[in-house]
Amino acid sequence: MLESLITSKTRIKLLLKFFLNINNQGYLRSLENEFNESTNGIRQELNRFEQAGLLMAESDGNKKLYRANTRHPLFKDLNSIIRKFVGVEQLIEQVIDRLGNVQQVYLEGRIAQGLDSDIIDLLIIGNDIDRNYLSSLVEKAEPFLKRKIRYLVFDEQDAKVYVERHYKELVLIVDQPK
Repeated sequence: MLESLITSKTRIKLLLKFFLNINNQGYLRSLENEFNESTNGIRQELNRFEQAGLLMAESDGNKKLYRANTRHPLFKDLNSIIRKFVGVEQLIEQVIDRLGNVQQVYLEGRIAQGLDSDIIDLLIIGNDIDRNYLSSLVEKAEPFLKRKIRYLVFDEQDAKVYVERHYKELVLIVDQPK
């Protein structure tokens, strides 16, 4: 769907990279390697995003490091659109209330890094999670999303260490305190 609105594949890749996970940052050469595209096309799109105020840039030695401008008035909207494009929002909205005592859900893996992927990796934290129900829901959701879904389920105690160790690689998508 997003491809029909935004015809530049480079632009879509940059939106995924910077507007799904606010911890993501990158510089031209690293993006060239990640996207496997020429620096010219990437540079043009980065300049457009920076001029529009959507990306902020800072010097890091001889590199120009880019990251999303979370204070931009459109940031939340772009973040929401990208999450819907990935398919995570629909999945979470449909299943969260029926799984048990879900406290947090994180997105991880390639998509959390801002890279398109055929796999959605989820970390689900909570107590009394109905794993059989979760498995059946995932099985039903995969054809709809056209992506494979992998998940880890932790109780609150076990998740604490995992989240602390991997916090920069995770995108919090649900936070329901007890």
